[in-house]
Amino acid sequence: MTVSAYKYMDEAFRKHDASYVKQLMQEQLIKWRRGSSITRIDRPTRLDKARRLGYKAKQGFVVVRVRIRKGGARKPRPVSGRRPRALGVIRFTRAKSLGKIAEERVAKKYRNLKVLNSYEVWSDGRHHWCEVIMLDPHHPAVRSSL
Repeated sequence: MTVSAYKYMDEAFRKHDASYVKQLMQEQLIKWRRGSSITRIDRPTRLDKARRLGYKAKQGFVVVRVRIRKGGARKPRPVSGRRPRALGVIRFTRAKSLGKIAEERVAKKYRNLKVLNSYEVWSDGRHHWCEVIMLDPHHPAVRSSL
């Protein structure tokens, strides 16, 4: 039975400790941390995952990498008085997943594009990186394939 290259890529990312991926991504993260939180990229980092979610290497398809802060959500402190236990400021979790937040931020920046899908790329102690696949619904190459 033959195994495709995408299967090897998927396995390398899933078992990143045993493969070359962990060292490669640690080198990339140094650049990603210094860059902006929303960055348009030429090609997906995880080609196998992007292809599985609908990405095609043709005009009209755009991939955007998003950096999101990890941890609990920040909630404003109430103005009126109450006992500290009832403030509801700490241990406040987000109602949305980090992937959903990434999709919303990218959709807000690129208003003319539609979000197709998103996937996790990497995470460290402070940040979480996702790549969002977007497409231009008015591009002729995209319209012909839909």
